[in-house]
Amino acid sequence: MSYTKNFKDLSKNDVAVAGGKGASLGEMTKAGLQVPPGFVVLAAAFDRFLKETALDVEIEARLKEVNKKDLNTVDRASNEIRAIIAKTKMPADLQKEILTDFKKLKSKFVAVRSSATSEDSKTASWAGELETYLNVTEKDVIKHVLKCWSSLFTPRAIFYRFEKKLHKTKVSVAVVVQKMVQSEISGIAFTVHPVTKDYNQMVLEAGFGLGEAIVGGMVTPDTYIVHKDDFSILDINVSQQAFAIVKTPKGNLNKKLSASQGGKQKLAGRQIVELAEICKRIENHYNHPQDIEWAFEKGRFYITQSRPITTL
Repeated sequence: MSYTKNFKDLSKNDVAVAGGKGASLGEMTKAGLQVPPGFVVLAAAFDRFLKETALDVEIEARLKEVNKKDLNTVDRASNEIRAIIAKTKMPADLQKEILTDFKKLKSKFVAVRSSATSEDSKTASWAGELETYLNVTEKDVIKHVLKCWSSLFTPRAIFYRFEKKLHKTKVSVAVVVQKMVQSEISGIAFTVHPVTKDYNQMVLEAGFGLGEAIVGGMVTPDTYIVHKDDFSILDINVSQQAFAIVKTPKGNLNKKLSASQGGKQKLAGRQIVELAEICKRIENHYNHPQDIEWAFEKGRFYITQSRPITTL
């Protein structure tokens, strides 16, 4: 049995095996969108890892001790479970399969991202509960897959599980391993205005550097409002950005931007229109309003995530 799958062999119907993120990246790859290449370590790999190491029994026992009204019990369970997963060895054949697929990407750096199998269903959104690691090398990829697996048990994720009454449901996690885009500009797009809920408008947010700064709410991005029918730009709001997350030989660093650098408009008019056209294509493909993550490197836009907007 194979425990990994290339994006091009996955579709939106594969949430149960590849998680919401993995299934969506597969679907968009198939649709011919600009998705950086990658593969998914399927949820079955995590399930097998738990079973073979008997960690499933151990985790079950730790979760039984959780009282969601007492956050100390949540933190304690999280720390214990994550520590056990980190020091448990992944089966050798799984490691080999992941490393073989890594080499095929021909990329020195990858993004390693958790993709929960119940994530981004229209009722329960795990977005933001699980972890993502950027600029991971071949040497560290196995360690980071384990970290993504264990991020199913961060304090937030455990609390969320109890809040949504999912603690009795089997939740698994797949891991996306994707060629890293060293984005000069990146951001989020909503194909329906998230505040006014106007279906004729889309909102694009853009900032300098890697997208984690925007997704994590560390910087205020530019905001552009675009009309969905004729792609006319209705509003441009340029924000002052104090720093950008960039890759350096020492890892990802927050690079300070001068006032004139940080105050520049992040995307030019024609880029705003190009991005809006891509986003509309994605919405048309899914036939449902989308929340999209994008990156721009060397003159090209890449789509790194798309999920249904759950709040409309």
